Amino acid sequence: MFTNKYLQYDDFKVMKEKILVVEDDPAIRDALGYNLGREGYEVKAVGDGVAALEAARTSEPDLVVLDLMLPELDGYDVTRTLRKESNVPILMLTARDDEIDRVLGLELGADDYLTKPFSMRELIARVKAMLRRVRLAKEPAGPKGTHSEKRLASGNLEIDPIRHEAYLGGKVLELKPKEYDLLLFFLQNPGQVFSREQLLEQVWGWEFSGGSRTVDVHVRWLRSKIEQDAEQPTRIITVRGVGYRFEG
Repeated sequence: MFTNKYLQYDDFKVMKEKILVVEDDPAIRDALGYNLGREGYEVKAVGDGVAALEAARTSEPDLVVLDLMLPELDGYDVTRTLRKESNVPILMLTARDDEIDRVLGLELGADDYLTKPFSMRELIARVKAMLRRVRLAKEPAGPKGTHSEKRLASGNLEIDPIRHEAYLGGKVLELKPKEYDLLLFFLQNPGQVFSREQLLEQVWGWEFSGGSRTVDVHVRWLRSKIEQDAEQPTRIITVRGVGYRFEG
């Protein structure tokens, strides 16, 4: 039986962010642990869904690399549970290339995905990009008086970039990282129409390889949290054949 352990590599003593690897294939698990360890990350690797949840709760990783097909609990169940407890970024690995599998993973809360077989170089690039976005979101605001520290408001909807929080009617909104980023972008650009591709580039970054359905999923999530009636939105407006416009 696979036992949880931190993978230590003598040649790389300086550890940075913590990464939880969840993969039932020992060869892939060890390869991920070794290569991520070489990049300076502290890696914890487990082989099933139950162990993944336990490890996530005890070690509080900065990012989770999560295989879809797992014993005990599959990647969907793990993602669903993690999203109830944490906003930790999730990179999902799947051997299936069907769009429905990818979309379902994103709808449940995965931030990105890779289809097996994948190159280790690409996986590491994705990990670095995801962690870089998390670090940028946590950075202190700029000098006093700059735009970066100003609160943005639209009616009873407000964002505080310094605290990295959003409020509706004075109450804190529980937003996933990309929901927050998308809402911030909308508030910074009211009244402008953006295509899904433009939103992907501006909010997710050029490194992200997911399709435009990712935007639709996150817009649907946001509407459920900031609209009075998500089925008849008055804030995030669909511009048919183009994309979305934020009216506030």
